[in-house]
Amino acid sequence: MKKKSTIILIVALVLVALGSLMAWGTQTDGGNVRIVDVQFMGSNGVEMNGLLYIPSTATSETPAPGVLAIHGYINSNETQDGFAIEFARRGFVVLAIDQPGHGYSDPPAFANGFGGIDGLLYLRSLDFVDPANIGLEGHSMGGWASVVAAGVLPDMYTSMVLEGSSTGTFGGGDGTATWPRNLALVFSQYDEFSLLMWGSPTGAGIVDTAKLQTLFNTTETVRVGEVYGSIEDGTARVLYQPAITHPMDHISTEAIGYAVDWFNRTLTGGNGLDASNQIWYWKEIGTLLALIGLILSFFPMGSLLLGSAFFKPLEEPMPELKPLKGWGWWVGALITIAIPALTFFKFNNMLGLTWNANAWFSQNITTGILFWAIGNAVISLILFLLWHFISNRKEGATGDNYGLTWAKKLAWGKIGKSFLLALCIAGFAYLLLAVAHYFFNIDFRFWIVALKPLSPLQFRIFLCYLVPFAIYFLVVATVLHGEMVKLGKDGKPLAGWKSMLIDMALMITGIVILLLVQYIPLFAGGTLGGSEAPESLLDIVAIQFVPILAIVGLVSNYFYRKTGHIYVGAFLNAIFVTWYIVAGQAIHFAF
Repeated sequence: MKKKSTIILIVALVLVALGSLMAWGTQTDGGNVRIVDVQFMGSNGVEMNGLLYIPSTATSETPAPGVLAIHGYINSNETQDGFAIEFARRGFVVLAIDQPGHGYSDPPAFANGFGGIDGLLYLRSLDFVDPANIGLEGHSMGGWASVVAAGVLPDMYTSMVLEGSSTGTFGGGDGTATWPRNLALVFSQYDEFSLLMWGSPTGAGIVDTAKLQTLFNTTETVRVGEVYGSIEDGTARVLYQPAITHPMDHISTEAIGYAVDWFNRTLTGGNGLDASNQIWYWKEIGTLLALIGLILSFFPMGSLLLGSAFFKPLEEPMPELKPLKGWGWWVGALITIAIPALTFFKFNNMLGLTWNANAWFSQNITTGILFWAIGNAVISLILFLLWHFISNRKEGATGDNYGLTWAKKLAWGKIGKSFLLALCIAGFAYLLLAVAHYFFNIDFRFWIVALKPLSPLQFRIFLCYLVPFAIYFLVVATVLHGEMVKLGKDGKPLAGWKSMLIDMALMITGIVILLLVQYIPLFAGGTLGGSEAPESLLDIVAIQFVPILAIVGLVSNYFYRKTGHIYVGAFLNAIFVTWYIVAGQAIHFAF
């Protein structure tokens, strides 16, 4: 077993190393682009953070065009990597900032015009950037940041690309036939925010909105791909509509290509590399491999540590199982699947009208997710206790059979040691990420699923959310391994891999069904869930819970089988998921 765990750990480390090197080689274009993590002081004492992509051709003697790339809400500068990589390969200096309250920029979110003004001023201050050739590119709320910067500093940019965004913040305000200057709008046919951005129920329908027609100086349907106005006069406008969704702009060669082509046409001084020549997706593959390696390391590290003298007492066989059986198991499975899906929008939104971020719970989206999780825990625990006291206790079931107790008692020493083991496993994974981040300026991600190192402030926030998330995962593990263990025909638990797949399915099926219910009407030409007021943001948030909850199911199952108790898996899931959420969310409280 030790040999097998060692081999798996080596595989995990190889994935992390190869993925990190692939990502670094791609984003530096084989060493032709230097990437620097920068901090600069913005307005009102807000320190800003960003990634600066500097092509080798950009010097103080030969200043290069510059592009300010700005991510959207609850993202960070790495989300813009596809755009930044391709802009830099064409000889443009790129500043990809973290908006205030996002990534490693100071909170709160939404401050200082979303950071666009400060980012533009900093980019222009660099002596290797040509101030007469500046492009603004922003996705979603990052587009609003670009528009704010263009309004406040109208003579300090040359052209603009809005990806999945609009000319008015929070649905208000319109562009004109002459402002913003030289604008390309990439707005996908299935964009979830079409109503907010342009007043159209569907992305494809924005071509007939008065807001867009005013911007394009026409009273007719705006024609996709046709340039209106004049680049020379600064009045050019063009609309592109790839057949994708709002978050898919980040992983679309088409959406990225349109932005590249527009800056090739409107900025001077680049190398003219064709927009179809793209390599950014190799970085995405690299950081995905590294993320897989990090997650994979949980299992061999846990196994190897359990083989040590200190943690060896935790390694126990599974107890006698007394779960639901027969048709009762299938009813329990349906309930387990249904609870998170049916409560997702309701519980996430319950605090929306009354909650004010504070120093303890400072991330509004994280707090909404936490409220959903605790609500699920309360419902699940009530149902579990009803089943136990009404039915299963008569079968002689105790906390031992659910992996909760030892000889019908809570062994606090072993529970504490279980937390320490989980902390060591997570700490090793964190070290892998921190090393890669330090040497290669990357996080581990695929698309919108991103794992980042925590800043000191984020670590403080992490500690505030950890305990309530731990309560949720303790309840989840109790249900999965006390009530929902699937037994074979021989009355014994299914083989390890089969059992892991069942737990994974129980965790994610409800969210998958929820997303299908939401997105099938959208791709059929309607709106999310066929609703007049779609849950655009929460639908996108839900997407990442498919892989995250799949990991939760695998981790919980593996460590239950290794220790015969729920604690190591529950604590490791709490640490990992809280870390993941907090590092990727916006901070709304002004510390």
